[in-house]
Amino acid sequence: MTRRLCLCALFTALIAVCAQIVIPIPMVPISLALFAVHLTGALLGPKYGSAVCAAYAVLGCCGLPVFANFMGGPGVLFGKTGGYVLGYIFCALIVGLVARRYQGYLQLCGGMALGVVACYLFGTVWFLVVTGLPLPVALGYCVLPFLPGDAAKIALAALLAKKLRPHLKWS
Repeated sequence: MTRRLCLCALFTALIAVCAQIVIPIPMVPISLALFAVHLTGALLGPKYGSAVCAAYAVLGCCGLPVFANFMGGPGVLFGKTGGYVLGYIFCALIVGLVARRYQGYLQLCGGMALGVVACYLFGTVWFLVVTGLPLPVALGYCVLPFLPGDAAKIALAALLAKKLRPHLKWS
């Protein structure tokens, strides 16, 4: 139990640290947080992976500066990028479910791609609600700039997960 708690805390911190590695672009910054979310889901599974992402969201909502650009507080979570943080929970859940069932690299990449779709869905819908912009404009801010980087994050996260999984002991 102690090992699991320590791993959950470690992965929560990993998401917070990766969220600070940012490329600023208009409206929604590009960060490495989703890379850490992929690793979290793939290595901790659906239950603990999604719990870690929920803990990350709660920490940020409580005001800790864990979101991109050292931001925190409910204003960020309920702002234009808050849907992505909710999407992280579902992304980790989906990746964890796929990783539990399939061990292959391509299957893991596919699960991570499905997780990204869930994250994009929550993030874009939330962005649309908060900003009131039309869908094509929102897709230009919320999806299109992220596709190449997220493909690279998936490729690297799946590779790392396959390499690290045998060394991760849950019991």
